Amino acid sequence: MIRFPRSLAACLLLAAVASPSHALAPAPSDPISSSPASSKSHHEKPEPPQETGFLNRKIELHGTTYRFQVYLPEEWRRDDRKQWPIILALHGRGERGSEGMWQTQIGLPQEVRDHPERWPFIIVMPQCPQANYWTDPEMIAMAMATLDQETAEFHADPDRTYLTGLSLGGYGAWELARTYPHRWAAIAIVASGIFWSYAPERWQESQTLPAEYARALGRTPVWLFHGADDPVVPPRESELMFDAFKASGGHIRFWLYQGYKHDCWTRAYNEPDLPRWLLAHRAQPANPAQPNIPEPPSLAERLVIPFHPPAIKLPTPQLDALAGEYRDLNGHPVITIYRQGEQLFEKSLQGEVGELAAESPTVFYYLNGSSTNRLIFERDPQGRINALVLRDDRHEERWEKHTPSSTR
Repeated sequence: MIRFPRSLAACLLLAAVASPSHALAPAPSDPISSSPASSKSHHEKPEPPQETGFLNRKIELHGTTYRFQVYLPEEWRRDDRKQWPIILALHGRGERGSEGMWQTQIGLPQEVRDHPERWPFIIVMPQCPQANYWTDPEMIAMAMATLDQETAEFHADPDRTYLTGLSLGGYGAWELARTYPHRWAAIAIVASGIFWSYAPERWQESQTLPAEYARALGRTPVWLFHGADDPVVPPRESELMFDAFKASGGHIRFWLYQGYKHDCWTRAYNEPDLPRWLLAHRAQPANPAQPNIPEPPSLAERLVIPFHPPAIKLPTPQLDALAGEYRDLNGHPVITIYRQGEQLFEKSLQGEVGELAAESPTVFYYLNGSSTNRLIFERDPQGRINALVLRDDRHEERWEKHTPSSTR
């Protein structure tokens, strides 16, 4: 018999104690060891859980590696095989790069962070390199390759594939729309057009070029958003596209935001109806032999959206009832509301003053500036103003009206 050195025997004994699953493994005749589940657990690694949220991705195309992002809703599951709607989102000029993340800072990705409950979509966000434009053929190919890759991996629904782009990304979105008209269930384009700032000669075709895009897309639903005071991409770009789709019997909506310049995408992607509108549409089959999906009706909707609703005039006694000092839940002063003439004003602790306008007897907005917040005055059961709520798109704060003890 071969004798083991004493030190080797001690090591073997320690290994057996440290590995009880092997030392105490049941015999083959044990029913536990022969069960399929037990056999699988010993021989196959369990599939790791799928992360959700914004994920780093990459793709290689013609020898070049491109980094990009994909967003998966929190409810997405790898093992349920549920088909999810998917959006291809193209960023603007300022988000170009190669790190693969800067494009998530504005536009649709920003809105998804603010309101994930509104956006039950897989969202693919490729990034255009600094030296390129989305309308370059290789960028069109790269964008479609990222969409195809994520559609396959995350089992997206081909019939609910949507396209959006802002500014420079809108240029690219229009090209993708015309090149692959049957791929998209619906399209949303913000602050953009088909007359590229880096190709001014395209304006020479302003009488014919919009109609080419309209003919290619047919009744594919399109929703355009533009700032009325946009100095970068003139609103005329969207006006021409609207006119072309209207003339061809297409399906187009055009919302023109008063008081907005180029950055109207924050407002556009914050429209609660936008994700619902996208989901209301499914892609039209390119092959007539495929199951028939009802074609969207011909539609031409053009709306001018005011920055604020018209202000109403309130009598001075009503304004006086709103005036006072308002404090947070810890009793610290926050703002003071006061009347001056027939107008109501807000004064912060830092001495900043803002003029307020009445949307209703108890709802006010800031008359100047770009804020869309609302100040809502609350009443107690006796009808007296007792609190003020500041409400923006993401949250609200409530402040109690301070009543001096001598007046209680």
